[in-house]
Amino acid sequence: MKNIFLKSIILLSALFLVPACTDEFEEINTNPNAPTEVNAALLLPQIQRDVMGNLLSETWGIGNLVVQHTAKNQFVNEDRYLWGERNAIWNGVYDNYNDLQTILQQSEINKQSNYRGVALVMKSWMFSLVTDAYGDVPYSEAGRAKEGIIYPKYDTQESIYNGILADLKTANDILGTSTEAVEGDVIFNGDVNKWKRLANSLRIRYLMRISKKRDVKADLAAIVNDTTKNPLFRGVADNAVYTFLANAPDQFPLHTSRTGSFNEIRASKTLADTLAKYGDPRLQIFFRPTPATIAAPTPAYVGIPNGLNDVDALQFNGGPQNQSTVGTLYFEQAVSAQGLNIAKGVMMTYAELQFLLAEAAEKGLITGDPAKFYTDGVRASFAFYGLTAAAANTYLGQAGVAYTGSQTEKLNKIGVQKWISLFFQGLEAWFDWRRTGIPNIKPGPSNQNMNMIPVRFIYPIIEQGLNGENRAAAVAAQGADNINTKVWSLK
Repeated sequence: MKNIFLKSIILLSALFLVPACTDEFEEINTNPNAPTEVNAALLLPQIQRDVMGNLLSETWGIGNLVVQHTAKNQFVNEDRYLWGERNAIWNGVYDNYNDLQTILQQSEINKQSNYRGVALVMKSWMFSLVTDAYGDVPYSEAGRAKEGIIYPKYDTQESIYNGILADLKTANDILGTSTEAVEGDVIFNGDVNKWKRLANSLRIRYLMRISKKRDVKADLAAIVNDTTKNPLFRGVADNAVYTFLANAPDQFPLHTSRTGSFNEIRASKTLADTLAKYGDPRLQIFFRPTPATIAAPTPAYVGIPNGLNDVDALQFNGGPQNQSTVGTLYFEQAVSAQGLNIAKGVMMTYAELQFLLAEAAEKGLITGDPAKFYTDGVRASFAFYGLTAAAANTYLGQAGVAYTGSQTEKLNKIGVQKWISLFFQGLEAWFDWRRTGIPNIKPGPSNQNMNMIPVRFIYPIIEQGLNGENRAAAVAAQGADNINTKVWSLK
């Protein structure tokens, strides 16, 4: 009897306690140190840093090589176009897009037009990278797993560019229409006016990118003819760059590379010879003298041809001691705290904009003086590297650089100077070369791609398992999944 009474007491006590435990269940099981929401100020710098880091990785490993800014003297597969999958851009964009969507959603709910405008510019830039690298890719259904879309379709590049241009126009229209400060912005430190100028400058870039597929004259004119409504970059102070820090963990990515790995990359003979031909002072910034002559009264700058086999590349000009490596700005001095000596990640520069405007004006797509746009582009590129206006003027005075000649010769000068200015600035030099064919670079003698320069990356192999049906549909529409299939803007 005693045991039955005791059990009854325990049972009744438990029944009284159940409601209290249930009421506190959610509170007890909520970790105060694990936030369920993160604000835009914390998400934005990580997105900017991650995407830029991935872009620089792909620039170093493939972008500089394919446009013959640099060449390899060891492990030369990339330089011979033996490319496997290149996933840094794909991963950088899609891994960070969920966080960017969070900013877009929060900014819409909170009516924060400045954050929304910045996020739209970032989205446009990010998706331009992935579509220019691969062609048709997930876009309209990307990052929508919470809505039940776990197998996103691949949108056509044409439709992606329609979306990019629309988003940039929206960004231009809404930036500055709300009052919130944009915190966490590493590119422009929250300056919404500069983000507005970037939005319109990128519109110029992307309109020119698709200018072989569409009549863009009216769209370009609408921007250029009303820069009060559609402001553009006004000078090098508007350059959209990620400035790395002198100290870890936010240092220039190459700074932590092994010396041996860094030194596998050498100056390309194509670029080094072009710079040397006109006494271009950027030669001493992009590259170093050969190790054998670094202490000589007249140091030698020697590039190696792209696309040599392993033996010929390593032995060219007598070996590595007689081949120039990439400049100290991108390695030892990449984290120097002295102003321009800190290497930067580039979204877009004033110099690039001026060369785009020069091309557009020369082709009659906009009004304006192409010669002025061109010379301003050269001067801006010199200024980006801390070179003087006097040095730029001397350089521009040479017959091979001055804006003279036939229209074909002028367009070639614009293209060559833009190609030079885009050294180590993402994959933009490759994307632009594919469109213009300037400069006239040739596959190396030992290339393994049937004497063709690659024009795209293959899709990540993992997509065959994760999203196989949609990938297969994209391949059927776009063409074979190989490095020679032209994307829509090039067809």
